[in-house]
Amino acid sequence: MSLHHQLSRYGLLLGNFATGLSVLAPAGMLAILADGLNVGIRDAGLLVTFGAIILCFGSPVMAWLTTRVDRRTLLVATLAVMAVGQGAMALAPSYDVVLVLRLAMLAVAAVFTPQAASTVGLMVSDRARPAAITFIFLGWSLAVAAGLPLVTLIAAYAGWRGGFAFSAFASFVPCVLLAIGLPRKLVGPPLSLGSFTALLRNAQIMMLLAITILFISGQFLVFVYLGPVLNQLTGASHETIGLMFALYGVMGFLGNVVATRIVGGLGGWKTSLIFLSCNLIGLLLWSAGAGAGGLALMAAGMFFLGFGFAPSNSIQQARLVQTAPDLASASVALNTSSVYIGQAIGSGLGGVMYSAGLLPELGLVGIVFVGTALAIWAFTRERKAHVSAVS
Repeated sequence: MSLHHQLSRYGLLLGNFATGLSVLAPAGMLAILADGLNVGIRDAGLLVTFGAIILCFGSPVMAWLTTRVDRRTLLVATLAVMAVGQGAMALAPSYDVVLVLRLAMLAVAAVFTPQAASTVGLMVSDRARPAAITFIFLGWSLAVAAGLPLVTLIAAYAGWRGGFAFSAFASFVPCVLLAIGLPRKLVGPPLSLGSFTALLRNAQIMMLLAITILFISGQFLVFVYLGPVLNQLTGASHETIGLMFALYGVMGFLGNVVATRIVGGLGGWKTSLIFLSCNLIGLLLWSAGAGAGGLALMAAGMFFLGFGFAPSNSIQQARLVQTAPDLASASVALNTSSVYIGQAIGSGLGGVMYSAGLLPELGLVGIVFVGTALAIWAFTRERKAHVSAVS
């Protein structure tokens, strides 16, 4: 494997790390953001909710608008905007300015994850595609395993401005790697509005997208308000909260590694069951701990939630790409939108419940979402779907 190919693979992985951190960074410093910007916890949480809304619309739209753009130019420019945008947020004077800058930055960042998945798919054989896509999505796991704990600790000692500055640097590094390593003139199959229509008419794809929305909603009911909930129910410190994010992220990273190794033998359908079930077990344990104020049970819940979250999403991406290879950019863009719809639902509903003081109940509602996702999973056994691009 050539040096340029290696730089491209790791650049795409770190680009997903940067994207994940850009999306999730406010969750890692929610209370500090609220204090520093003189707003409530729920208002600080809206930085995630409103950002997710922008992303869920921006992902398919940007995939369509940029379908004929050289991937090297597109991905490098996207990461550059993310770096500049978060650098500007670190210098912003008020909550309103942070919100506007964040929404503008995320409107552009929406392009990265789906185009990264389709780009790596163009660089490998059909047989190697599921493992290659799962590999670059390790970046999202790393964003939680290493990125969020670092944001939490940096914000605790250097304030929320330091947290955004770190996120800006995290976008700059893969920008350089992809500028050096990614080949020129790499362009996927053209997409049109008809391409998205073809996907939306396919029952298998629609069920897969529904699973994504549901399990992400269940996760984000707990995840976005993790720090404040831990503090209120157990008196957890910033360091403990950072360790909890690290536990969640490390298990997500390990889960993705395991998924990469087993998906070739078990197939996407069976592998998906394993990790969706881990999501359900995690929420059950979290809810039991939250009801009793037990930090150990809540940590056990984060163990399983982390192990299930990242690989569940990676397998969803791989299953969609395998279902309609010619429409990988469109299907992954729709799945990315589904992720952000789930984030908006989970964080929005979580904010309402948090404001109402329903902290132990957050996990219980999440169980309903993930249980419904598992019910739909039963109808998605792999079968060949003849979906092709429509010009």
